[in-house]
Amino acid sequence: MKNSTLNLIHAHGSVRRYKPDPVPAPLVETIVAAGQRASTSSNMQVYSVIAVTDDTKRAQIAQLAGGQKHITQAPLFLLWCADRARLDRVCELRGYKQNTETLENFLVAAADAAIAAQNAALAAESLGLGICYIGAIRNDTTAVIKLLDLPKGVFPITGMTVGYPEQAPLIRPRLPQEAILHWESYNHNQDDALHAYDQSMIETGIYNNRQIPVSGKEGETEFYGWMEHTARRATTPKREEMLSIVKKQGFGMK
Repeated sequence: MKNSTLNLIHAHGSVRRYKPDPVPAPLVETIVAAGQRASTSSNMQVYSVIAVTDDTKRAQIAQLAGGQKHITQAPLFLLWCADRARLDRVCELRGYKQNTETLENFLVAAADAAIAAQNAALAAESLGLGICYIGAIRNDTTAVIKLLDLPKGVFPITGMTVGYPEQAPLIRPRLPQEAILHWESYNHNQDDALHAYDQSMIETGIYNNRQIPVSGKEGETEFYGWMEHTARRATTPKREEMLSIVKKQGFGMK
């Protein structure tokens, strides 16, 4: 089954090379308006997005995010944030005090931000723009919070580069539905689907010269595909201070 919306969705690929052409402010507003039409828990809309076009700030963000050049190259950077600060003010204006001490409240805000971001991404792509999500903004979350003056109650969930693609992006294969779609109950037997996907990813050459170093496996290249790459990534300690930063920003974990 195909239609224009499905064609757009299936043509998605992360763009990491951009033309210098700026994204006009009215277009940014159109993209964010599409994000605002996304589903939101109880219509609370507990998220915000920071649009960054300043060259110096984008260069600073790029440095904080591991030196990713496309953050500097893209004319627009969007930071999608969980935002309970605005709701704090709403409660205050009505004579209440918001309960931010539960993990649920953080999850709701994070989900709201992510859902809105994906709506905005599709809108941008429908307008001829390309995007790339930047999770590495959480490499130094505290510095990002300081750079963009995020108040207590606001936490950066993900970044997004936006601009006109310099070249068509690589469209990577996805996991077979046997590993993703579960009918009626969870399917615990996914090995065949995982191995088939692993082989398809090896054949693309995506992981050539991109091995994550692991002690004792230096130079090992045979059968290095999605499974090996992902297993190494998943077992490498990373961003272990995240919980303390979330709490410092005013979100509880009860």
